[in-house]
Amino acid sequence: MTQDAMKDKHIVRSFDQELESVQAHLMRMGGLVESCLSDAIRALCDKDVELAARTVKADRAIDELEEMVKNDSANIIARRAPTAIDLRVVLATFTIANQLERSGDHAKNIAKRAVTLADSASLDEVKSAIARQAQLVQSMIADTLDCFIQRDADRAQAIRERDADVDAMYNNVFRALLTHMMENPGNITPGMHLHFVAKNLERIGDHATGIAEQTIYLVSGQLPDDDRPRLDKTPTETTEVL
Repeated sequence: MTQDAMKDKHIVRSFDQELESVQAHLMRMGGLVESCLSDAIRALCDKDVELAARTVKADRAIDELEEMVKNDSANIIARRAPTAIDLRVVLATFTIANQLERSGDHAKNIAKRAVTLADSASLDEVKSAIARQAQLVQSMIADTLDCFIQRDADRAQAIRERDADVDAMYNNVFRALLTHMMENPGNITPGMHLHFVAKNLERIGDHATGIAEQTIYLVSGQLPDDDRPRLDKTPTETTEVL
């Protein structure tokens, strides 16, 4: 092997290692988002204020990892000038990191609501439905990240279609809360907080769907051109912090 060929092989190996490293940061982000979401819902159902507080603080690690992914992605583009599939990997990774960071924010918001609701004894039965919604959303996050690593566009499309189930569950929770609030004005305050919890979960489902779409883009070079299935038509601007 000539010296130039050896140099080229070293460059390719080094580039592959950089791509693997930035994707490893992304997978760690995903794991933290799943943990934060699980802990936030457990804090809500168990009225565990300490767990909720730890979950809020844990969001910092997600933010830090997003910065690492963004910086590493920018450096790869600047130094390596990747083309074709390698460029799509970098761009998809960058976009997915943003989706995960926003999902982490929603999990943090749920944890904050859990603190507020800890002293509330009403509407505990609605929390069971919210917990089921959270399980579906969490499975979507885990599955769609696996699809990204496996480059499985068909499975990503199937996950994308599961967002309609998340919307349906949100709508059911919303209707149940509305009924409780109409029957008893004392349910209005906890009902509104639980509504925001369900809405944050619905938004995480949207981000999981966005991650699935990035996998499709990575494999095919194009984002899906059909509208994602949506059953929720309510506004999304009121899902942020207390």
